[in-house]
Amino acid sequence: MNAYEPGTPAGVPAQLPAADAVSSDVPATTPVGRLAATVERLRREVRAAQAEAEGRALIELAKGILVERLGCGPAQAARQLAELTEQAQTTPLEFAVEVINQAARDRVAEVTEAFLSVAADPSGPVAESAESAAVRLRAAESGVLAAHDTQAMADSLLDHALRPLGAVAVAIWAAGSDGSLTLAGSAGFPPGEAARWHYVPPDVATVARRGLTEPDGQWLPSLAGSGLPTIGRREYADGARIAVPAGAGGRIHGVLEIAWPKPEEPLPRPVVRQVEALAELCAHSLETFVPPPGTGPEPGLLPDVVELMDLADGLHDPALVLVPHLDDTGQLVDFRIQHVNGRFLDPAGRPRAVVGGALLLEAYPMAAGDSELFQRVERVYATGEPFRARRMRLTALVDQVPLSAVADISISRHGSGVLLIWRIEDETARLASLLQHAQRLGRIGGFEENLLTGEITWNGQLFSLYGRPATSPPVALQDLPAHAHPDDAVVLGRFLRTVLHHRRPASAAFRLLRPDGVTRHIRVVAEPVLDTGGQLFGLRGAYQDISAQHWTEVALAATRDQLAHTEQQAVERNRLTLQLQHAIMPPAQAPLRVPGLQVAVRYRPAETEHLVGGDWYDAVVLPSGLVLLCVGDVAGHGIEAATSMVVLRNALRGLAVTGAGPAQLLSWLNIVAHHLTGAVTATAVCGLYDGERRTLRWARAGHLPPVLVRAADATALPPVKGLLLGAVPEARYEETEVQLAAGDTLLMYTDGLIERRDRSVEESLSHLLDTARAAPSTLDQQLDRLLTYSRSDTDDDTCIVGIRVA
Repeated sequence: MNAYEPGTPAGVPAQLPAADAVSSDVPATTPVGRLAATVERLRREVRAAQAEAEGRALIELAKGILVERLGCGPAQAARQLAELTEQAQTTPLEFAVEVINQAARDRVAEVTEAFLSVAADPSGPVAESAESAAVRLRAAESGVLAAHDTQAMADSLLDHALRPLGAVAVAIWAAGSDGSLTLAGSAGFPPGEAARWHYVPPDVATVARRGLTEPDGQWLPSLAGSGLPTIGRREYADGARIAVPAGAGGRIHGVLEIAWPKPEEPLPRPVVRQVEALAELCAHSLETFVPPPGTGPEPGLLPDVVELMDLADGLHDPALVLVPHLDDTGQLVDFRIQHVNGRFLDPAGRPRAVVGGALLLEAYPMAAGDSELFQRVERVYATGEPFRARRMRLTALVDQVPLSAVADISISRHGSGVLLIWRIEDETARLASLLQHAQRLGRIGGFEENLLTGEITWNGQLFSLYGRPATSPPVALQDLPAHAHPDDAVVLGRFLRTVLHHRRPASAAFRLLRPDGVTRHIRVVAEPVLDTGGQLFGLRGAYQDISAQHWTEVALAATRDQLAHTEQQAVERNRLTLQLQHAIMPPAQAPLRVPGLQVAVRYRPAETEHLVGGDWYDAVVLPSGLVLLCVGDVAGHGIEAATSMVVLRNALRGLAVTGAGPAQLLSWLNIVAHHLTGAVTATAVCGLYDGERRTLRWARAGHLPPVLVRAADATALPPVKGLLLGAVPEARYEETEVQLAAGDTLLMYTDGLIERRDRSVEESLSHLLDTARAAPSTLDQQLDRLLTYSRSDTDDDTCIVGIRVA
């Protein structure tokens, strides 16, 4: 490693002899010698001025850091920097670099600290001073950042950072997406050498290639023993080489290659860290590097198009890479098919070489037709908005393909290129896939047998049905009884005779005994295959697992038996309920004979037998001469409701002989409903008619109030308070009295007469009042009219009790 020249500023590398320097044998007293000395002096002065300018830039940067940290002005920061430099007993440039490192804490500062830890030992492997290393790295960083291109960057790296390490040349390579290398900048190599190595194709083994592929780079103590070609091999054939990946942000952008003039031992780790820091500086410049026109395998092809071609090659669908084709005026007229990937299959059957390189409208003139495919590509290129289409007919590209050929189309822009992808839907493959899925879902396995050769073919599903591995030999159809349940031997024998001897298609259901001990219910269908002479030479058919269907049929049969038994029980229960109901309340009851009063009743049972309910009525003359009138409705249907109705009806009859009023009767009936009938609930209206006074005392328990028809008017009596029966253990009820006159009609009824699902009770009651106003001449006719014009749709049973005062 070279030391710094004593007479130069700190960080300025010692002057190395120029390639065209005048020989030192020329005497200094001759005109030529004096001229050479003058040129050498001027070179030193120029380099010293450059070093001084770069040193001033670093010092000014350190001043700016102090201004920001100390909150002072530039003059005070300069004085502070001078005082600190004097206290540290170092040069202003070295102290300025120390301030910058402390403030930046970046990669350069990290490398400097690592270098300091090794350089602290004077006997260590690093002879260069740590302060000089820090100055040199910061000067190199300043030069790289100030460089206007990669060539200037290479010159700055060689002058400021690499010559003190003994290096004589440097090359900065930019990595292409296809694995190629482009020489972005070089210094120390002859101009002709750089021109020869401007581009390295992919997969060519060079020193830089090794540095790109090896994670830690490539170090060669001597280039002579490697056998690898590289730039400057003739000039520095025996020198050492190092190639380090130039990466930033997790992405490698290129390679930094450094050359020494003679063999070298492996660099100490701190020096390697310096080289890696320089490579990272190069990576930031290579991020925006654009190869010059004409570089690469296809001159004029932009890097993003090359990347798009690589992307297309990695796709599993046919893809085209399109680039715009402009006319002489710069207008877009077409797209050139720059690349077709390996999956590409031309819909017209042409080779890929014919399609690649052609214009889109020349290769596929139908793209400009009704499908507007070309217009889609043009719009995607103009706006960058991708386009997707499902099941587009390929006649949009060429008209030679079948009408059934369809494809999913995807068009997207990537940089200056357009990627056109289509996924052709093979109708035959699609149908085969549908058949395969249908066989899997239907648990169907197919077979085919050649009786002449003995060859048997099963599909995968049939092996699964048999519970046998796919590597096992298939079972011949004539050996089927050996794998079936013994009880199915007769059925299978008849099936085989029909197919093999009578040569007719046949089917049979049997139980398959699988090797794993599982029994499956299978249906087999087979048909004979005959030759032209009518002789049997093959069989084909299918097996279907019908186990689920079999057990479903068994379950359905059991369910049908259970339903039939349940229906029979229901019929019997309904018959008993009807008999009980009719025994207590016959639909046609003999009229009640009361002086000065007509009494009529009607009972209409539910149309559906299982809806036989607990509606009840009663009209009886009590020992006191009063007439008991009542209707009620027990909640629910069936025999339970009917028996509860019998209990309440008979209880009310028995309680009425006590002479109590309607309110008290309902209070006692509530106790019966709550305690003696299993806590049923019911509604009821109860009245006592006094023939001498023509008055009706009545009370209600959650029931609709009676309707009074007087002359041509019908109104519902004002309701009185009363809770439904059985809701609470004890309840009190209100009663009221209504004075009747000759010709008045009073109606008591259950909700089956008026209730509708789509109407409120008020609306239904209004319709009942309208019907009751048109009173016929007799009471029986009036009750029949109410039943006839009833709009109830609940199919519930109905009771009506009517009285007319004579």
